[in-house]
Amino acid sequence: MQALSPQIGGNGAAEKKQSEAMKIVIIGGTGLIGSKLVKNLRERGHDAFAAAPSTGVNTITREGLAAAMDRTEVVVDVANAPDWDDKAVLDFFEASGRNLLAAEAAAGVRHHVALSIVGSERLPGNGYFRAKVAQENLIKASGIPYTILRATQFFEFVGGIAQSATVGKEIRLSPALFQPIASDDVAAALADIALAPPVNGTVEVAGPDAIPLDEVVRRFLGATKDERKVVPDVHARYFGAVLDDQSLTPGKNPRLGAIRFDDWVRQQAGH
Repeated sequence: MQALSPQIGGNGAAEKKQSEAMKIVIIGGTGLIGSKLVKNLRERGHDAFAAAPSTGVNTITREGLAAAMDRTEVVVDVANAPDWDDKAVLDFFEASGRNLLAAEAAAGVRHHVALSIVGSERLPGNGYFRAKVAQENLIKASGIPYTILRATQFFEFVGGIAQSATVGKEIRLSPALFQPIASDDVAAALADIALAPPVNGTVEVAGPDAIPLDEVVRRFLGATKDERKVVPDVHARYFGAVLDDQSLTPGKNPRLGAIRFDDWVRQQAGH
């Protein structure tokens, strides 16, 4: 894998810090990415706490939030909004972000890490992306040292993307480039960032291969023996947005995941 940045290299002070057990709170720690991240950090010797409403921590009501921050050095926010309605998702990320950052400031947390999405600012027609940009802006204005990791879409979302574009037996999708990533690789990148000094900026992680979106879904359907037909359409909207080759692909020098889409989809299909 490529290095995230010259500042995240695993040497010097970062090496020393990684050798010392830290308390790290993962907001959304019981979800897809959060559960993998908690496991990864615990295997590396750290006190990783999975914070979620089911474990007594709610960033909207603030229940359990101050107690969770006690002695915490690093917070990683991978929480997802429970409702994808445009207004609901914006309200969630703004309220959750404000409450979480206030609790971190009061507790002296030294590094806030957040998971966001590659291309968020390039697709203002997508309400979820607009909400992630609002979340990022809160983090940048908070005064807490931070690192934002923007990831491309996860392999695990491809089936949902196909379903969202299905009409009858046909799926109309943009042929714009798409560079999805395995959730395991996202969790690995987040673990490395959490154990390194904050960069006070944004870094990107993407899958190893850029493939047209329609082709990604076509391969997924083929591997899962799904008979729906994928039709390329440059005007097809992706959750409300028209795509081009830069919409959902990273900029220069992203960190690249190790797991290839074709290998992942074969494994999922049991091949």
